[in-house]
Amino acid sequence: MAKGGKRKAASGDVATNRQASFKYNLIERFECGIMLTGTEVKSLRDGNAQLKDSYATIKDGEVWLIGAYIAPYPAASRENHDPERTRKLLLHRGEIERLTSRLNERGFTLVPTRIYFSGERSRAKVELALARGKDLYDKRETIKKRDMARDVQRELRDAAR
Repeated sequence: MAKGGKRKAASGDVATNRQASFKYNLIERFECGIMLTGTEVKSLRDGNAQLKDSYATIKDGEVWLIGAYIAPYPAASRENHDPERTRKLLLHRGEIERLTSRLNERGFTLVPTRIYFSGERSRAKVELALARGKDLYDKRETIKKRDMARDVQRELRDAAR
């Protein structure tokens, strides 16, 4: 029987993009900072973010996060932020140049996989993945592997009883 309710992110994570590994082959991951306003940080600390339909792009030598949803902070009535605004991501120049050259190849895209707080000063970070879209048969293969692993775990659990 399936458990109800919202699925929690991993410890330390504010939001994860669980669909990313299903839709894409994640080739390389990058950790980058994100420029946020005060109400966005407070909303992230409450865990109110969603990465489902978001992606990243490079414009004029800068990396931008598009489509990420950070809910408005309820206590800030007047000074609240736009929930789906475009946010600047912070990477080193060499990493941006390397990403730009890889994105020019056919089929690559930048997908955010998670938002989390990192370090002793607790800064918000975004994990980006350089990804290539999966074909339909790849998705079917992923589903088949997941079902087989679930069956094995079920058999092991039943044998231990």
